Amino acid sequence: MSILITGSSGFIGRSFASCTDKKFKYVVRSNQKNNSNNFLIENLDRFTSWEGAFDGVDSIIHLAGLVHSKSFSEQDYLDVNVEGSLHLARKAARAGVKRFVFVSSILVNNIENSMLQEGIDAHGNSPYITSKLLAERGLKEVSLKTGMELVIVRPALVYGAGAPANFGSLTRLVKLLPLLPFGAISNKRSFIAVQNLSDLLLQCATHSSASGRTFLASDCRTVSMKEFTTAIAHGLNKSTFQVSIPVFILRKLAQIFGKSNMLEQLLMDFEIDSSDLYNVLGWKPPYTMEQAMASLSESKK
Repeated sequence: MSILITGSSGFIGRSFASCTDKKFKYVVRSNQKNNSNNFLIENLDRFTSWEGAFDGVDSIIHLAGLVHSKSFSEQDYLDVNVEGSLHLARKAARAGVKRFVFVSSILVNNIENSMLQEGIDAHGNSPYITSKLLAERGLKEVSLKTGMELVIVRPALVYGAGAPANFGSLTRLVKLLPLLPFGAISNKRSFIAVQNLSDLLLQCATHSSASGRTFLASDCRTVSMKEFTTAIAHGLNKSTFQVSIPVFILRKLAQIFGKSNMLEQLLMDFEIDSSDLYNVLGWKPPYTMEQAMASLSESKK
């Protein structure tokens, strides 16, 4: 089976090469290094030329898109994450691609039933999350009209070497501080290692029972912020000690350093029921959190 992967230069896309010995066809920007397994595009939008991209392709894993950033407008998110994804899906369906795996976001769960006004979020949610929800809805229509199988994956926060956003900031914090301030934090959160997500996406692209499903992706365990940051430290081969600092002091420090939003996201409970991954696919995470975190020190070698 031939699989086309978009967003291959991104954090998740890059992990495929290291997680499996299988060969894939990658979609890359025209300004990146080219080889025989790459298909070049200028931009991802409704004007993208996909001619020749789907030759011999059975499934697509669609990772490409704009992520959280203040530098993008609402229209940017609509053009790329929504229109670009739907244009790709329509072209793929016409070319005979059998399955389309769309990597969405777990935060879509929070607004799944929200009322939206022509693609502009009316309930205070970010344009990024709104664009993911709209893309999901549009892809379901494409699947219904064309018969191309659709699988939607909503990952929890993805961690691993080179991860951006909150995990990258948290890793830098663990590197810098001789003591970690999360000893009193006993919340419950779900995460997923990039290695586990890569393995799961391959299952979603090939497993006969995945078609038509929306999966909530995690490592199938919950950990506290204390446990999570300790695992990061161990992954970095760094000795650590967790100090029990009251939450109100942590919030004050986060406010001083402009990290209030990040802290609140990390302190809240966020458990995900990923039981369908085993019940439907028979899938179990191939890496434990400790094994996955080992890549943090390996990446520095």
